[in-house]
Amino acid sequence: MSALLDAYGNILGLLIALFCLGLIILFVATGRNKPGRNLREIPAFLRFRREVGLAVESGKRLHISLGHGGINNLPAGSAFVGLTMLDRCARAASISDRPPVATSGDPLLAILSQDTLRGTYHSLGAERLYEPTSGRLSGLTPLAFTAGALPVIHDEQISSNILAGHFGGEVALMTEAGERGGSLTVAGSDNITAQAVLYASAQEPLIGEELYAGGAYLGAGPIHAASLRMQDILRWLLIALILIGALVRLFIGGG
Repeated sequence: MSALLDAYGNILGLLIALFCLGLIILFVATGRNKPGRNLREIPAFLRFRREVGLAVESGKRLHISLGHGGINNLPAGSAFVGLTMLDRCARAASISDRPPVATSGDPLLAILSQDTLRGTYHSLGAERLYEPTSGRLSGLTPLAFTAGALPVIHDEQISSNILAGHFGGEVALMTEAGERGGSLTVAGSDNITAQAVLYASAQEPLIGEELYAGGAYLGAGPIHAASLRMQDILRWLLIALILIGALVRLFIGGG
């Protein structure tokens, strides 16, 4: 019986995934010429885009931290959002002589950050800007990762930090370092504890799903904007199912 239930669960999960993929394809096809048309303002992204331009003008560097989650489990989603933000930051700062630096606490994430930077500069015809040391593995445990990221924030003329990935409570040390160094910190995480810490300590925290909207708000492409519309559809469907379930239970229980 349990095997049968698992099979039904897998089929249901596959159907939901296909449904989401279909919605994204539909929204990409119908909204390609209207990117970001109905996006509400998120102050963190507005301020970060402005800070990127200021960093290029002042000759300072951007720091993107991808957290210490892996890419083969639940934290992978936030890590891939961080990689998308890294790509956008590298493109925006490609005219600067101080390219962005990325830190992470997972070996695969470090390799992916290097590959992201290499691919971005190659697509821009600016291969000279790529430095393998721009994608760094700063530590293999949460505290070691944080300790390795602190010198980057303190010592490398960082003007802005964007923390996008899986963090724990130790992320407070990174936001404090940014505060002491006078650099802006835009931060979001998939971890509830880290979200609470960031809400209290980061200048521009990303709350909940705002983190996953980063690609759309930074202009990463129509697929990211379409994914937000797909999430809105799923949200309304879930609300409808909850209400229907409550009404069915009320009438059946009352009967």
